[in-house]
Amino acid sequence: MPSTTPGKVVLITGAARGIGAQTARELARRGATLSLIGLEPDELKAVAAELGEGHTWFEADVTDPDSLQTAIDGTIAAHGRLDAVIANAGIAPLGTVLNGDPHGFTKTVDVNLNGVFHTARLALPHIIEQRGYVLIVSSLSAFAPIGGMAAYTASKAGADALASALHSETQHLGVAVGTAHPSWIDTDLVRDMKTDLRSYSEMRKRLPWPMHATTTVEKCGTAFANAVERRSRRVYVPRSIMLMHWLRNLPSSKLVARLMAPSLRKIMPQMEAEVAALGRSFSARNQALQGKPKDPADKS
Repeated sequence: MPSTTPGKVVLITGAARGIGAQTARELARRGATLSLIGLEPDELKAVAAELGEGHTWFEADVTDPDSLQTAIDGTIAAHGRLDAVIANAGIAPLGTVLNGDPHGFTKTVDVNLNGVFHTARLALPHIIEQRGYVLIVSSLSAFAPIGGMAAYTASKAGADALASALHSETQHLGVAVGTAHPSWIDTDLVRDMKTDLRSYSEMRKRLPWPMHATTTVEKCGTAFANAVERRSRRVYVPRSIMLMHWLRNLPSSKLVARLMAPSLRKIMPQMEAEVAALGRSFSARNQALQGKPKDPADKS
């Protein structure tokens, strides 16, 4: 089947590195024109240059509607249209509900949920005009929550629900809305957590299949590009994650709780102690970005 991507203009938030950057590479390979949004201008510029002529980048913060509007206006000025948007920007804090930094929790919800809302709302007039596509990046965590990731889980579950509501609101306008549910993808975000917290790695080892598998960023980028091409309603990375969506009540069942209880009794206090020793709510990379003035977008 021939690709439907050539000529399409696609905006991606969190495009400076990781999933966002790799998805941009794959879409550019298929003939799309990219508008890259993120907090790291040097990385954005490098990715845009790697993609070749005709692509644009904008430093913008998904939690700041004004800077995001400027980026979207710049996209339209440069390319004349917007066919698809991927709301990919996201962060993950360290710590439990009891001992985690409240700012880390609220900041995660602001980026991962409010940032998705701002991205979708501001891009929507242009997407409606092209009868285009919105892909909201949720997570396996939205329907398979685990300890130590409450803020991330809550924000990604909210993003999933937001996407479902948006689908209902825009279907009659010819707009397609999808959600992506990646598991553990080999990105800076996942690697930084593994480096910071030994307990994090221990907990992952104890998760049942398919919840513990790690997927390459290349495979994830291909899956996201396929979603844009097919206007997919759901995207699972890897595809086995679909099973956990069907069995979404299993992770919170009494059976799984009994199986995980011995490990969690040890791992949760260990995680709290490790986060306290770090003295920060995010990875060092994300902590530095969160401290920047409110002008620029988060990354995945």
